[in-house]
Amino acid sequence: MERRRSFPDVLAGGIFVLIGGAFVAGSLGYELGTPLRMGPGAFPLLVGAILAALGLAIVVKGLVAGEVISFGPIPWRAVVLISLAVLFFGFTVRGLGFVPASAVTTLLTTLASSRVRPLTVAAVTLGLTVAATLIFVVGLQLRIPLWGPWLGF
Repeated sequence: MERRRSFPDVLAGGIFVLIGGAFVAGSLGYELGTPLRMGPGAFPLLVGAILAALGLAIVVKGLVAGEVISFGPIPWRAVVLISLAVLFFGFTVRGLGFVPASAVTTLLTTLASSRVRPLTVAAVTLGLTVAATLIFVVGLQLRIPLWGPWLGF
């Protein structure tokens, strides 16, 4: 009987184990508290342990009963544009403000698809920018200016 392995499952599970382990290690620097009075380190410890356990289960599944699949072609356009969008937002949100930084970030991520139409890009950009502003600035009262000093507001 042939044992098949799934490299994507093993890789993804390994990443989950590493991230979960980092959360567990980071949480040990905080007070854990008791089950009735949890400290600031309890939640990251639990989430990290659960993530690491799930990652380990994915690794085992990939080694034991994995499916033989290939990655296929890498969508470089999407990888580059989404990475640029995240970096753009992180570096410009304080200078441009939340609304323009969100709009450009949404625009870049929408353009990551090669099958999107200009009207769809405009609608998604407008809709997600309004929704993000209502959720984060109005609803959650995130203390960040809507329009930043780089724009003269």
